[in-house]
Amino acid sequence: MAEDAEAAAERGGGGDSGVGACERGVAPIKAQYRTTKEQFHQYLDADRPEGVCQETPTGDTDGSDSAEPKAKRIRLEDGQENGKTEEAAEPPEQRQVPKRARGQNKSRPHVKPTHYDKERLCPSLLQESATCAFGDRCRFLHDVGRYLETKPADLGPRCVLFDTFGRCPYSVTCRFARAHLGPEGQNLVQEEVVARCADLPPVRNGLNRALQQQLRKRQVCFERAEQALRHLTQGPMPMAIPETSVATVTPEQNSCHAQLDTTGGASTPHGSPVSTCGPLTDEDVIRLRPCEKKRLDISGKLYLAPLTTCGNLPFRRICKRFGADVTCGEMAVCTNLLQGQMSEWALLKRHPCEDIFGVQLEGAFPDTMTKCAELLNRTIDVDFVDINVGCPIDLVYKKGGGCALMNRSAKFQQIVRGVNEVLDVPLTVKMRTGVQERVSLAHRLLPELRDWGVALVTLHGRSREQRYTRLADWPYIEQCAKVASPMPLFGNGDILSFEDANCAMQTGVAGVMIARGALLKPWLFTEIKEQRHWDISSSERLDILRDFTHYGLEHWGSDTQGVERTRRFLLEWLSFLCRYVPVGLLERLPQRINERPPYYLGRDHLETLMASQQAADWIRIRYPPARVLLGDARRSRTDLPVCHPPHSEMLLGPVPPGFAFLPKHKANAYK
Repeated sequence: MAEDAEAAAERGGGGDSGVGACERGVAPIKAQYRTTKEQFHQYLDADRPEGVCQETPTGDTDGSDSAEPKAKRIRLEDGQENGKTEEAAEPPEQRQVPKRARGQNKSRPHVKPTHYDKERLCPSLLQESATCAFGDRCRFLHDVGRYLETKPADLGPRCVLFDTFGRCPYSVTCRFARAHLGPEGQNLVQEEVVARCADLPPVRNGLNRALQQQLRKRQVCFERAEQALRHLTQGPMPMAIPETSVATVTPEQNSCHAQLDTTGGASTPHGSPVSTCGPLTDEDVIRLRPCEKKRLDISGKLYLAPLTTCGNLPFRRICKRFGADVTCGEMAVCTNLLQGQMSEWALLKRHPCEDIFGVQLEGAFPDTMTKCAELLNRTIDVDFVDINVGCPIDLVYKKGGGCALMNRSAKFQQIVRGVNEVLDVPLTVKMRTGVQERVSLAHRLLPELRDWGVALVTLHGRSREQRYTRLADWPYIEQCAKVASPMPLFGNGDILSFEDANCAMQTGVAGVMIARGALLKPWLFTEIKEQRHWDISSSERLDILRDFTHYGLEHWGSDTQGVERTRRFLLEWLSFLCRYVPVGLLERLPQRINERPPYYLGRDHLETLMASQQAADWIRIRYPPARVLLGDARRSRTDLPVCHPPHSEMLLGPVPPGFAFLPKHKANAYK
C-alpha cells in the first residue's frame, strides 16, 4: 500500500481533490482548507451577483483552468515530430487530453482595441489656450455636448489625478470627471494642491516631440558610436574633419549637425569656414576613462528584475514601497528606440522614488546597440544600462538577440565593448547559464565580460531550453561567482522567501535578483529585510491592488484608454498573484515557487476569490466586498452584502462590451 501511494504521488495523482503535504510538486495546505475543484467553483459561483461579470468572455469559456487557444492545446511536451503532433492525425474521438500546455499563450486573441471611444474628443479642447491646427480637416469631435452623449458612465466620484495633483489634465474625457467638473462643465483646479506638487520631482526619461521627429527622419548623428564601431571593426580610420574648420558641408551634413545642437545655437551656414554651433568644449577630446566612471555599488541590495509586461512603473512603485533597493525598466528593443516609438520609450520612464534605476536594452547587432546606448547616454537619467543576454523567446532568439548572443561571442564582444565605450554610466549584463540544458556557457563568458569592462553580471540559473520547468541551478551559480571574482555577480532564480534569499547569499554572490517571487508576493522584499514570514490578509492584498490601480491611473491616464490599460496590466499581474498561498494555510513553511497551489477555500471569501486560476474571477476582484476604495476607505460598510457594492465603489468599473482576456504567460514551472 505504501508503494502504491508513493507511486500515485510520483505520478501527480489525486485528481481535482485536495492533496496532502506528501505529494511532490503541490503546496502543502492544511487539511481543513483543502477542497475539490467542483466545490471551489461552486462556492465562488454561489456569491456571484446578478448581472455582474456574467457577460464577460475572458478566454475561459468552458470553465476549465486550461482553456487556451486550440493551437496551444494540441501542443504537447513530448510526442512531437517535425512540429506536428501525433494526435492531430487521429480522429477527434480518439484524441487524448494533452498533458500540459507549454510556455506562452502565443495564439491568444488580440485584446488591444482599435479605439476606446466611439466619438473621440479633439485634444485641443482639453487644453485651455490651444486651437486645433487642423481646423475643418480635423477628424476628431469638437462638440463637447455630443461627446458627453456617447461617453460611458463615470466609474466613481473621486479622481486620483485631481486628488493627487490638484488638476486632472483629461478634463471631460476623464472617467471620474464629475469629481472635477464645475456646474458649467469647466475643469476645476485645486490651487493649493497644484502649488504643493509644483516642487515635487517629475517622472523622468520621457521622449520629447522634437527628438522623436529627428529619430524618425534619421537626422540624429552618432559620432561617438561610429568612432567606437570603426575602432572595434579595425577598419581604416577616415580623415577626421576638425570641428573648428569645416570647409565644405553637404546639405545632409548641415541638417544633421543642426539637429545635434542641444544648446540652442545656430547651425553652420553652407560653405562657412568656421563653425558657430556654440561654445568650444573639450568633450570630444577628453572623455571619461573606465576607472573614472561612476561605480555601481549595489552589493547586498535587493534587485527587482526587469520583468516584461508586468515590470511596469506602477508595479515598480509597489515593490519600492515594500523595500526593493534597485529597479530596472522593462526590456526595450534598441531598434524601436532608434525609430522613436513612443511605446518603447515609455519603458524607460523613471519615477522619483526609484533612487537606483537602470534600463535594459535588447539587440543583436553592434551598430544598433552602440548607437542606442549613445542616444540614451545623452537623453535620459539612469544609474546603469543592462544588456539582455537571457531572453529565451523565439521572437528575440531567432533574430540573434537575447540568449543567442551567448553563442555569438564575436558579436557579443563588439556589443559590450561598443556600448561600454559610449556610456558614461556602468554597464551590466543579465544572462542565463546557456542555451542548451546540458551545455553551460556562463562560466566561460564571465572572465571575458570582466575584461570587456562590465561592472556587474546577473546570472539566472537556468538555460534557454529549461525556461522555468526545473529548479534554478544554484551550485552552478556558486561556481560562476568564484570565476567572476572580483567582478560582482548577482544570482537569480526561485527566491520566494527569506530562507531562499539566505541560502542564495551563502553561495558567495554579491546579491540576489528577484523576479517571479516579486510577482507572486511583492511584500517579499519586506520579508527578506525583516527575516520573517508575513501572513498578509486578503484586505491588505486588496489594498495593494487598489494602490496599483491608483498608480496606473496616474501613469497611463484616467480617460477610457488609461483605464483599460490599467485593467489589462492589473489582470496580467493577477495571473501571477493567484499562485500565492497564504502563510496561515500552509502545513510547512515556506512555499516553494515550483509547488502548484491545490484547490482550497480561504479564510474569507476574498481570499478564496484571489486563489482562483480563472480570469473571470480576477475581474470580479475589482468588485471589492465591504470596502470603499474610491471613497472614504476608513469607514466600515458592513451593511453591504458580499460582492454587492454600489456602482461608485468599483475599483475600475465594469469591463467594456466584448471584453476578452487571456494571460500572456501560463504557469509552466510546476514539475
